[in-house]
Formats: sequence, C-alpha cells, structure tokens
Amino acid sequence: MNEWGIMVCGHGSRDVQAVEEFQAVARGLRERLPEHETEWGFLEFATPIIRDGLDALRAKGLRKVLAVPGMLFAAGHAKNDIPSVLNTYQAQHPGMEIRYGRELAIDLKLIRAAGERVEEAITEAGEHISRHETLLVVVGRGASDPDANSNVSKVMRMLWEGMGFGWGETAYSGVTFPLVEPALERAVRLGFRRIVVFPYFLFTGILVQRIYDHTDLVAARHPEIEFVKAPYLNDHPLVLDAFRDRVQEILEGQNLMNCQFCKYREQVLGFEAEVGLPQESHHHHVEGIGTGDSGHGHQHSHDHDHGHSHDHHHHEHDHSHDHGHHPYPHANHPLGPVTLRKLEGQA
Repeated sequence: MNEWGIMVCGHGSRDVQAVEEFQAVARGLRERLPEHETEWGFLEFATPIIRDGLDALRAKGLRKVLAVPGMLFAAGHAKNDIPSVLNTYQAQHPGMEIRYGRELAIDLKLIRAAGERVEEAITEAGEHISRHETLLVVVGRGASDPDANSNVSKVMRMLWEGMGFGWGETAYSGVTFPLVEPALERAVRLGFRRIVVFPYFLFTGILVQRIYDHTDLVAARHPEIEFVKAPYLNDHPLVLDAFRDRVQEILEGQNLMNCQFCKYREQVLGFEAEVGLPQESHHHHVEGIGTGDSGHGHQHSHDHDHGHSHDHHHHEHDHSHDHGHHPYPHANHPLGPVTLRKLEGQA
C-alpha cells in the first residue's frame, strides 16, 4: 500500500442524496487509485467530518496525506475553510504531513462531461429544434468570490461555442447575480425557441432543486418556449478521472499554463479535429504589408492564392485563401462571421 493516503474534503449538505452522491464519487476515486487508502469528510451539515477522515487514515498507520477539495471552483470554502481545518489538524499531530491540492477548476474532462449531460437532455427532449434556435443557460453555485463566478462564465462559453448553440447566458443559484429567475426572464426576450438550463454542479441539493423550480416558474409563464432541464455532473466517469488527476498533480507537480486548453494538444469540445495540426503562423503572407517602402526601395507583392473559406476583415485584400489551419466549425452560426458578409452585401 502506498505511503500516502487520500482525503477528499467536501462541504456537506443537509440533503441526504447530496451526501450519498459525494460519497459515491469518493468511492469512485478510491477505485481509480487502489494503491492509496482513501477517506472523506465534510466541513459541515454531514458526517463524517474532515477530522474523522484524517483520524481514519492515521489509524491505518498513514502519516502522509494528499487532500483534495471536492469542489468545482475555489471560493471561500476551498481557499480558507478547508485549509484551516487541515492546517489545524497537522499542527495538532506532529509527524503528520498534509499536502493540499487544487479544486477541479476548469478542466477539459469536466467540459466534456458537461457536454454529455447537456446532450443527454437534448436527446431526451428531441432534435426537432435546431441548435441555432436554442439558448444555453449554465447555472453556477454563486459565491462572493468573483474569480469563482467568472469561471462559470468560461464554462458556459466553452459549452456554447463547442456545441454550437444560438446563444449562451450565465446565471447563479445564490449570493451573486444574475439569479436564475431574472436571468431566464431576460433570456426569453431574446426570441429563442428552446432554452436549455444546465446546473454546473457536482451534486444535488437544495440549490439544484431551486434551479429546477425557478425554471419551471419561468416556463409556465412562457409556454411558447420549450425549456429543457439538463442533469448536473454527479459521478460522471470523467469527473472521477478529473479527481484522480488532482491527486496525481500533488505528487508529481504540473505546469498548469494555458496549454492544457490548447485545441492543438487536447480534444476541446467541438474542436476535436484540430488536435495535432501543425502550429505555424498563418500570417506570414501579410508580414510587412501596410509598411510601404520602409526605406528599402521595394513593395511586398501579395498575389498568391491559398483558397480559404473564412474572412479576416482587417486585411485590405481578398482573403479567401487557405493557410493550412482547420476551418472554424461554427462558421455558419447565424450570429457569427456570416453577419459580416451580410453587412457587406455578400449574402
């Protein structure tokens, strides 16, 4: 057995189902990392508490612990409350070493899991309404930390753009704004035939039920629009994989620069075909254009043809050529590049 134990730290809930779902995820992590002893605990509202889980690891003879927050984003609980509990426990037990990992954060595995949950709901509702006529609302928990709140907006954009919805909006279940009901009332005024409401939550509970209840209220007031309630993440296999990654990060260390979201290296939702494409500048053909003579007594000639289907309207020449990069998958989105062609009388 590995010398490091794993401690999964949750917030806790008065909702029995939410607690059971958290425990199911913790057990799923235990199954993925059988070489480690794994325990779990909560900050409040449920047992065992975090201290109990740490006691259980100590009772098994472990003095080294990898602790991970069972939370999507880092707000007060992940940044302050859990570290305080862990630091206090370590101080009270000389010889204990507790290393704290990061939250799940914005992760491509979670984005794919979220996409599958949304697809699941759309499939059940039927494909009689197109994506371009569908608005996606991603609902986060809501916090007093704008960093955590802004991450929900990024998740929404990744899903909106990756799945090709007509529009996307972000809402929150509490603490910050916009809350679900006013956000949905604003969304209905945009004129879409279908609105998909997706709670970006790990587990059920009072807040998830509140999201669904407020969706029902707005749907009753607007029967001309079809509302679809997508399921939350729960124990999706990719969620469990992301938890395993967080544990491995503590042990191995990792350079978490933006390359983790690079569409040329990872299968970003909606852009999977671009993995492995050559990374090269496609602006080499316009280098120096607009600089005139530059004192060298010659002008750059740009009379070559590459044959490419998208428009860069900041160029002064006909830019209908191809530089070797993959076409944007949603080039025909009714609110996207095609609107520029319409403005210029090309459609």
